[in-house]
Amino acid sequence: MADMTFEQAMARLEQIVTTLEGGRCSLDDSLKLFEEGTALTAYCSKQIREAEQKILKLTAVEAGDTATTLSDRQGEDMGEDLSL
Repeated sequence: MADMTFEQAMARLEQIVTTLEGGRCSLDDSLKLFEEGTALTAYCSKQIREAEQKILKLTAVEAGDTATTLSDRQGEDMGEDLSL
């Protein structure tokens, strides 16, 4: 997955969901797709967190707030900050 872009991973995840919702897979194939989907979800979540951290870092530098570290904000919902 490391060689996939975020967009490619999301597209594959959508394919997996469509296939699973179709209900025509064997149990074994369904489990394999579910496992792949879980890994893709984790990969996409990581990519989003990293993008949020970069945005926070860039906006903090722009605002002259070099004292704020990203680790201080770990686990927070960054959506509020991004909508400002």
